[in-house]
Amino acid sequence: MIGAATLLAFVPVAALLTITPGTDTMLVLRTAGLNGARPAMMAGLGIALGCLAWGLAVALGLGALLVASPVAYGWLRAMAALYLGWIGLTLLLRPLRAGAAGPAPAAAAFRRGLLTNLLNPKVGVFYITLLPQFLPPGTSDPAAGLMLAGVHVALTLMWFALLIGFARVLAPLVTSPAFARAIDRTCGVVFVAFGLKLAAAKA
Repeated sequence: MIGAATLLAFVPVAALLTITPGTDTMLVLRTAGLNGARPAMMAGLGIALGCLAWGLAVALGLGALLVASPVAYGWLRAMAALYLGWIGLTLLLRPLRAGAAGPAPAAAAFRRGLLTNLLNPKVGVFYITLLPQFLPPGTSDPAAGLMLAGVHVALTLMWFALLIGFARVLAPLVTSPAFARAIDRTCGVVFVAFGLKLAAAKA
């Protein structure tokens, strides 16, 4: 079992990871600005489920096996790069006449958040290198990994709630078709860049 002191030491580390900009943050901001608060929160819940899955994998020792296998890690990295690239190109190639996207199906937002997190091997590597430092030595208890991942998820959802609130304050701006297109183009470039960076990275 994880003690209170360990949890207190883990919180600032997890908080720093949470507020570091990346594809998860960009996805939630873009969804909140153009689709609304509910789809954005569903995307955040998908991301949170991905974090829990990585935490469970680390506690069971599966994460270390992934990193130790160049073939498995390479395939995951390739799938992640293709998925991020596909999202980016979809945003970049949206018709120029398209404006604010309007409400999106919650299930689609959840699925996109989940896949964006699960297919990101960098998230897995971070969990694999970080969580074992806070787990009891020699443990393979899934509850311990899920507890730490749960702390990270709680911080992540609070951060996403702040981001969504901020994005909704700016909602009148994104009703402008020109502004909506600018958001899509910016997010598209970011996702494509992350995909290319991931594809070029070494295991």
